Amino acid sequence: MKTLKLLSVFMLGSILLTSCVAEVVVEEDVFIEEPTISLNQLLNSYEIWYVDIERTQGNGEIPFLQKAFTVSFKNGTFYANNNLVGIGSNGNGFGLDVGFYNTFGMEVDVSHDIDGTYSLDVIQLSNNEIRLYDGVTNTSYYLIGYQRNTFDYDKVFYDNIHYFLHEYTVWEKVYTSEIGALNEFDNENYLQFLYYGSGDNFRSSEDVNVSNINDIYYDYNGYYAVDDVPNNFYMKNLTLDYDYLGNEYFELTVINDSRIELLHPSSGTIYEFVGRGYLQFKSSKDGKPSQNDKKRLKKADFMKLTK
Repeated sequence: MKTLKLLSVFMLGSILLTSCVAEVVVEEDVFIEEPTISLNQLLNSYEIWYVDIERTQGNGEIPFLQKAFTVSFKNGTFYANNNLVGIGSNGNGFGLDVGFYNTFGMEVDVSHDIDGTYSLDVIQLSNNEIRLYDGVTNTSYYLIGYQRNTFDYDKVFYDNIHYFLHEYTVWEKVYTSEIGALNEFDNENYLQFLYYGSGDNFRSSEDVNVSNINDIYYDYNGYYAVDDVPNNFYMKNLTLDYDYLGNEYFELTVINDSRIELLHPSSGTIYEFVGRGYLQFKSSKDGKPSQNDKKRLKKADFMKLTK
């Protein structure tokens, strides 16, 4: 009898103890961080999104991002600065109205006037940096946000002078200084710069006073390169590689959006050229080269210019 009572007390105690232990177990709270602002608010929080093209990942491309220097998402309208001519003033700094957009969760659908519709995942990397990912082509573009009054349009312009040169169909020589030794370039009156990837990407002509630029006959062609000048942000070195005729070297200075100065150091002669036939880049076939063009031809062009 005592044994049974003791056993009953032991079992009852075990049950009560188990119940007490079960009561003190507290589940940890699971916190799910909700976005503090919507995707549309995020895209509108910066007036200008700079397309950091050199960080692009993937073998495909999103045409309207590939050719843009900046894009903007403004109340459903999609803007882009595809040209360096007029950058900072075109569209009050926003550039061209090139389409519209809608947001769904963390996805933005951009309907471009020419390139069509793309559905892009948006990944926020920091307060002012996002990644746009296209799952169809497995390609990512990185965008950095700025306000117009703090965005350095000049830096974008001078960092991309090689693109500026092919925003005109042709450059016409309008001035030659009296100071300077005679040289073969004195006879060159028209220069045409094409984007990298188009084969020989510059041509020159000795034609004089051509009224219709489509009638210009180009005597020479070759490759060109634009390089930085140490400690001088506003000047560039321009190399014209005339293939078997050798190279010509110049110090290039931009006078305004349609006029450039070329100093020929070996002769001391200064030339001025004016752009004719402005090209407004909006189509995906215009402007900067494609991702694949850049990867395939960058090394080849470099080898030609340094041979």
